Amino acid sequence: MKDGVGTDTGGAVLCLATAGVVAADILDAVGAAIGDRLRMLVTRRPLLVDPTDTWDPVRGQYSSVALMRRVLTSVPPGASRLLLVTEVDIFVPVLSFVFGHAQLDGAVAIMATARLRQAFYGLQPEPNMELMRARIEALHEVGHTLGLTHCLDRTCAMSLATTVEHVDNKLDDYCAGCGALASEAIARLGGHDRLVVGLGGTR
Repeated sequence: MKDGVGTDTGGAVLCLATAGVVAADILDAVGAAIGDRLRMLVTRRPLLVDPTDTWDPVRGQYSSVALMRRVLTSVPPGASRLLLVTEVDIFVPVLSFVFGHAQLDGAVAIMATARLRQAFYGLQPEPNMELMRARIEALHEVGHTLGLTHCLDRTCAMSLATTVEHVDNKLDDYCAGCGALASEAIARLGGHDRLVVGLGGTR
């Protein structure tokens, strides 16, 4: 199944996969964000892996490192990048939790929606807010796979977020600088010398 496609994908394809069951509205929001902002062609591969065996009983969370290892060789032929979405709460050893985890300038990224949900904090669901958070986090993690590092512009999707409040301070878009870098990376993925225009700075 294909999601939204921008006016010029540059030949770059992202596979949107899941670890376990993920709500359809989240996947739709994430696919739209990648199509709208990065102009990549998005394909889907649901239920790529079961996260159950990545559970860490000591931490009471799921290991993002273990999940990453499970999918490193699962990027489908023809896809430049794979974004694995999961509803479980994930961690890396040096941090208490992460919203996501990505290979810098690599093929695979993971994002977790658990802490993007209001219910995680004992609050009433706010669907629109939660979908926006998912868009922002998807752009952040995929941005890392395109070689983007953390941005000092606190409204840029690439800025570092250590709390959900930090996520809420960001926009579902890149600043002009990060957008230009993403454009260059996508052009390389697609084998084109010219850039995909119009990424970032569209606020």
